[in-house]
Amino acid sequence: MTVGPRPPRVLLLTSSPLDGADGSDVQLAREVLGALPQVDFLWFSQRPGRRGLPVASAGRAIPLWSRDGAPHASVRVQAALAGAFAARHADLVHAFLTIGRTYPAFSWLRPVLLGARPVVHTVPGVMDARLLARSRPLGTTVALSESMARRLHAANFGDVRVIPPMIPLEVWPCLPRPPGLPLVLFSGHHDPQGGAVTAIEAAAEAVRAGAEFRLVLAMRGRPGQHTRTLEEELRERAGAAGLRDVEVHGYVDDMNALLASAHVLLFPPPAIGGTADIPLTVLQALATGRPVILSDLPQFADFGDAVLRAPAGDGRRTGQQLAWLLDQPRVWDMLAERGRAAVEERFGPERFAARYGALYRELLA
Repeated sequence: MTVGPRPPRVLLLTSSPLDGADGSDVQLAREVLGALPQVDFLWFSQRPGRRGLPVASAGRAIPLWSRDGAPHASVRVQAALAGAFAARHADLVHAFLTIGRTYPAFSWLRPVLLGARPVVHTVPGVMDARLLARSRPLGTTVALSESMARRLHAANFGDVRVIPPMIPLEVWPCLPRPPGLPLVLFSGHHDPQGGAVTAIEAAAEAVRAGAEFRLVLAMRGRPGQHTRTLEEELRERAGAAGLRDVEVHGYVDDMNALLASAHVLLFPPPAIGGTADIPLTVLQALATGRPVILSDLPQFADFGDAVLRAPAGDGRRTGQQLAWLLDQPRVWDMLAERGRAAVEERFGPERFAARYGALYRELLA
């Protein structure tokens, strides 16, 4: 993969630094950065005080000034301006942008900001389906699932490919079931449709059915949210539902350790909005050998029988699934094996690198 006598130069366009706060867009960009060492990447870096560099690259870091690496409005403006300048020095732009409130305006300004060079746009998710009607494709669009690809096709996004996200298997080894009282984990955002409320309802239903476990809610805030207030509201809701063994945490630095201690991951959102179309936490849990209970949403159909599913937003049915799973160690073992096998087969790094490498070669030809 070369452009004349040199490797291709690709700008990774994200709304925040790759070595800043975690988000589905920057996590996907980091995986691309590490998967294609033959590419000369340009990527955004946090200044001052980086939290840790991503995978080493022959490319160049472009500084964005940010106190915490999160995609605040000032950081997004810097990213747009720095991206417009850097795009002039790139052969291809690879954008990782959720279709949110500001995306329609950005999509219409695409010719001004990014010029005539080819663009790949990986869409982690869509905040609100109504935004699609006001948006334009930036170039070749990459969806994470077949269901998202169909939505983008229906919204006239033109050339849409499907490349599922990857999970670095060596970072997420399959681990045996931990001993002791089961830990049931929910990990997500404080969004109204994020699934935390349904997870609490499901846990209460499982307790009424006789299950014994500890519930841990690992909550990630968004810019502008008062996370301490929101966490306290979840504790109050859990107490009102009759749950006594509940912990509510903010951002978790060591997700590996938390998943290693968990028995089950609950992810029952009524709808997928502000999070990735295929949440990376779900892939991390499956890779670790932790059974997952999901909402029966279209994008989760790709997991097949490697997961359990309950009607979206139905806390009672989700709780019944949870109680049954905790009472069936053989089913637990079976799902742990299936989950790891599904990740190895469909979400491995080799397949991910091959698909993006082929797409880059096609657009740069």
